[in-house]
Amino acid sequence: MMSTILILLFALLAVLLVIRQAKGRASGIKSPEDLRTQLCVVDIDAFRNLTDSSEEEFLQAHLSRREYRKVQRQRLRATLVYVSCVAKNAAVLIRMGEEARRSADASVVEAGTKLVNNALRLRLQTFQVKTKVYLQIVHPGARTPSEELVSQYEQMTRQGVLLGRLQYPARGISGVF
Repeated sequence: MMSTILILLFALLAVLLVIRQAKGRASGIKSPEDLRTQLCVVDIDAFRNLTDSSEEEFLQAHLSRREYRKVQRQRLRATLVYVSCVAKNAAVLIRMGEEARRSADASVVEAGTKLVNNALRLRLQTFQVKTKVYLQIVHPGARTPSEELVSQYEQMTRQGVLLGRLQYPARGISGVF
């Protein structure tokens, strides 16, 4: 009986921890300036290059095994930096979407809800990708399917821009991301 209670408490604590990690710790977004100060800059082209499997195959074909492992580990470390930025930005956009869901404008509420859902999904995916990248650092032959993360991040940033335009039509927000 006591062990069942302990297991249930542990499971509840784990669920709460996952929810907290998924939402992130970004503060509320009240203006485009708040957004600009909280976002990490992500060079999409560089990120896409790091996650491109054909780039990886090219390097493997043109470098010695030792050189390839060295270069691949450097690329994986850089990928981790980008994935961490994507996770941070997703947390910021979750907060932005949550603020938007309190709006009186139905289109802002709808855009905010979409943004929150997609940003949560993306943030959870970053945890999976990070785990796979760490495993690949240890075992460079394994392939990680993180190319999809770049596309999802681009889609989420477009949604953030759309929401920003709905919330702040006079100021504009397109240059933030």
